[in-house]
Amino acid sequence: MGCYGGWLLRTVCLCFIPLGNTAVKVSISDPSVEVVQGDFVLLPCSFTTTTPLTRLNIIWTLTPFSSPMTPIQVIVYDHGQVIEDPSLLGRVGFTGIPWKADIFLNDTRGSDAGVYHCVVNNPPETGEQGIEELVLDVLVPPSLPVCQWEGVVEVGGRVTLSCSVAGGRPTPELQWLKMEPERITLPINMDHGDMSGWVQIANVSSQTSGLYRCSASNKLHTQSCYINLSVYTPAPAASTGILQGVLLSLSMSLLLTALVLLLAWLRRSGQDGRRRGASEESCYNEIRYTPSLMKRSFV
Repeated sequence: MGCYGGWLLRTVCLCFIPLGNTAVKVSISDPSVEVVQGDFVLLPCSFTTTTPLTRLNIIWTLTPFSSPMTPIQVIVYDHGQVIEDPSLLGRVGFTGIPWKADIFLNDTRGSDAGVYHCVVNNPPETGEQGIEELVLDVLVPPSLPVCQWEGVVEVGGRVTLSCSVAGGRPTPELQWLKMEPERITLPINMDHGDMSGWVQIANVSSQTSGLYRCSASNKLHTQSCYINLSVYTPAPAASTGILQGVLLSLSMSLLLTALVLLLAWLRRSGQDGRRRGASEESCYNEIRYTPSLMKRSFV
């Protein structure tokens, strides 16, 4: 009887152990969520508790992919009040408070991508606070790539085609393609964190001329830019020598013509001078002898 009574007492005591040490349990139905930039997204977070919700505290935090060293507090529910981060004002909110900890984000941006933590605490429960993790990936179509070229576009030269894209998630895949006169995929070299690619073409020829396209693609979209490359053949050295000879001969002919005209002008100027001198002397003689003739006529 004594043993039976002791067992019954221990059973009764165990039944009346307080449940205040039971921790809040948090669960997330989908730990990885994707959304297209600009769209609406729901971040799920549910919890169970054995304590009234009068002192419920919910905190959502974000560690952005773009700046993992600067986490932010997205939104807080504390004693019936909601506090949003100023940078997310008007874009974030709870959907089922206080029964659920789900939040929504609208007009999503690339900076919203990162690791989110849903933290729930409900005093006077003394157990560890409930916390779960969710990864949000914001998909961004590629930006318009920029195409450039540099080098020597005469036969035998070397040309480099480069293509860079400013953004896109997932990281855009770059591809160089010669469009005409025939379609040829060119091997591309990647650099600068896979956001820039270049192709080098050595010993170019007339067949290298044509339209080239660089495409930046991810699961959302494809953007392209173009380069129209024209390779020219330099003039042969012999033709250049002939042209220089012709120009030299023409210059000499013009010089000789100018000299002939100058000599002719000088000769003509000398003859005109002599004629004027003879005419003046004749007039002088006529004036000199006229008085004596007149005197002789009156004697």
